[in-house]
Order: sequence, then structure tokens, then C-alpha cells
Amino acid sequence: MSWIPHARRDPSGDRSAQGPTRTDPRRSPAGAGLGLAAVLALGTFAVGTDAFVTAGFLPAMADSLHVSTSAAGQSVSLFAAGYALASPLLAVATARLPRRTLLVGALVLLALANALTALAPNYPALMGGRLLAALGAAAFTPTAGATAAALVRPERRGRALAVVIGGLTAATALGVPLGRVAAVGLGWRAALGAVAALTALCALAVRLTLPALPGTEPVPLRTRLAALRRPGVLTVLPLTVLGMTACYVPYSYSVPVLDAVGVSGRTAVVAALVLYGAGAVAGNLLAGRLADRRGPVRVLTAGYAAMAVSFAVLAALAAGHARAGIAAAGVLVFLWGASSWCQTPPQQLRLLSAAPEQGALLVSLNASGIYLGIGAGSVLGGLVLPLGAAAVYALAAVLALAAGVLLRTTARRAAGG
Repeated sequence: MSWIPHARRDPSGDRSAQGPTRTDPRRSPAGAGLGLAAVLALGTFAVGTDAFVTAGFLPAMADSLHVSTSAAGQSVSLFAAGYALASPLLAVATARLPRRTLLVGALVLLALANALTALAPNYPALMGGRLLAALGAAAFTPTAGATAAALVRPERRGRALAVVIGGLTAATALGVPLGRVAAVGLGWRAALGAVAALTALCALAVRLTLPALPGTEPVPLRTRLAALRRPGVLTVLPLTVLGMTACYVPYSYSVPVLDAVGVSGRTAVVAALVLYGAGAVAGNLLAGRLADRRGPVRVLTAGYAAMAVSFAVLAALAAGHARAGIAAAGVLVFLWGASSWCQTPPQQLRLLSAAPEQGALLVSLNASGIYLGIGAGSVLGGLVLPLGAAAVYALAAVLALAAGVLLRTTARRAAGG
């Protein structure tokens, strides 16, 4: 299965999609494709901001809609589950659509969904808006990666994919804290309205800059999912779900659980979220390099150990009603972010090693695993939150340890087999 769309007549009738055009990497200037990938990265930044921004204002959203914080947190779970389940289905259903049409349409749907969420008069309307947003995100992100790879020469595809994925990473570092600032200063509805406006601008940018690319011949869902039967794949994907579940048990409720260790007030919470995002960026970049040099299993082992330690310390602080100093809290939150997002590069490397000929599919399935973990973490965190922040952190620590055990067990079996 190739990342590159097969050349054929564009169903929309756009003749620019036929034959060698300015989308042909052989005729494109050296940096043109990467520049277009950067435009697509703006879209993934909007998607990432939309996916995670609600963590910054769950209490305010809950108060406004007269539901508990745990119930409001299920909007994160619904978004994640909707993304994970819809992604492979939409890939089949939209395969023949021209890429630009699909990308712009997905962003427009995401913008409308955020506007609906911002205007939601009640809890069911909020959940409906989040489900629509998940469908837009699920249609955009995998297509953006494949399109970026199609716009550059083969030797630049890795860099193009890194640029597009960088939009998601940047969203954790910048989008979520900015959303928290907007929510505190303007209200959560205005914050989601700002996300809707940002997404609409990204849709316009994609429409104006992206050249026409045809769709692809659809690959049956049964063929796509056949890779799941591979032993190497079966041992990797469940770990993605478990590892992301561990780190998102507390993240979806970051405002109340940070308050329990003394991180309260607008400035302190925003600073903590910025540190989380900085840790996410650093962990992602460092894990990618170290996985090539030391091997993915060693990197993941260190990541899960760091995650378990940071959550265990935070649990102890919350249980003792201790207020961590600014420096100590900053270190723990940074470690939390780094260990959370160090998982993706080595997990993708393990999947590509298991079935290199189906790389695009496996990366997409890993993304579904990430969002399943985010959804599961949000559900579990909401169930445990009434017991206190210490219980939330403790559950996250236990899950991180379980991920480490699962990793070592399956890695040993793979080596022995």
C-alpha cells in the first residue's frame, strides 16, 4: 500500500490532476513540497488544539452546562473514540475524492462542529458537536500525511511527514495553554469559537495553496485490517492504547488535579500546561533519535518508568495535601509530558519493522490506538476523580507500570520467537 495517490482522472473534472503537473515531485522546486506540508501542518495544529483544548476549561464548561466535571470530561472520550473508530471507515468511504476537496471539507466540518459546541445550549448538543468534530479530524489528519508525502520527492517524504505531525505536537505545546488563557479571559465558549475561526482560516489556506491531487482506488476495509493478524502488530497496538490511557487519566482533568498539588490560578496553570507541551515536544524528538540508536524497546522502557515515577510522586503529594514548589511541580509536569509523547516514534518504528510494506496503514492504526487510549483515559479519570486527585495520579502510575510490564513481556516473547 503506497502513500502516493495513483494517477488517474480527477472525478471533479479538474484536468490539472491528470498526468505530470505541478504536483509532480520531479517538477516541483526543492522546497515547494515542504512548504505545502507546512500549510497542512497548520491544519493538524488546529485539529490538535481542538482535540486537547477542552482539558483547560472542563470545570467552567461543566458549571455552565450544569453537569459534573467528570461528565464534561466524557466529551474528550467521545471525541477520541469517534476519531479512532471513524478513521479507517472514512479512509475507505472517501478514497475516490480529490485530496484537496477532502481536506478542505474535513476542516470546514471541524470548524462548524466547534461553532456548534461553542453555542451548545445543553450537554447533548455539546456531545453532538464533539462527535462531528471527531469525524472532521479523522478525515483530515491521515489524508494530510499522505498528501504531504505525495508532494515531495521520495527522499523528502520523512521530512514532510515530520512537518505535518509537528502540527499536532505544537498544539500540545502552544494550543492548549493558549486555549486556557482564552477560556479564562473570554470564557470557554469564546475559546471554542476561536478554534472554529482558526480551523476555517486553515481550510481557506489549504484551498488557496494546495494543488489538485486525485483520489485513490479504495482498499477494502478487510484488506486494511488484515495487518492486525500479524504477531508483531498484535503485540504493539495494545501497548499504544495502554500507554496513552495511563497519561490521559489525569490530563483530561488537569485543572483540578494540578490544583491538588498546589498549581492553581491562571498563571500557574498556564505555565504548567506550557511545561507539559514543552516536555511533549522534547520527549517526541529525543525518543525518535534514541530509538534509532538504542532500539525502541529501551526507549519505551525508560519512558514508562519515568511516567510511573512522576505520577507516583504527584500521587504522594496530593495524598499528603502537600503544595509542591514551583520548581518541583514544573519538573514533574515536564516529565509527565515528555514520557507521554515519547511513546509514538518508537511504537511506529516497531510497527514498521513488523510489516514495512503496510507502513501507511499501520501508522494510521497506531493513531487510532492513541485516540482510543485518550478516550479510555478520560473515562477512567472521570470515574476516579470523585475519589480525589491522589487516586487519579495513583491509577495513572499503576497503568504506566502495567505498560512497562506488557512491553517487556511481549518484547521477550518476540525475541524468543
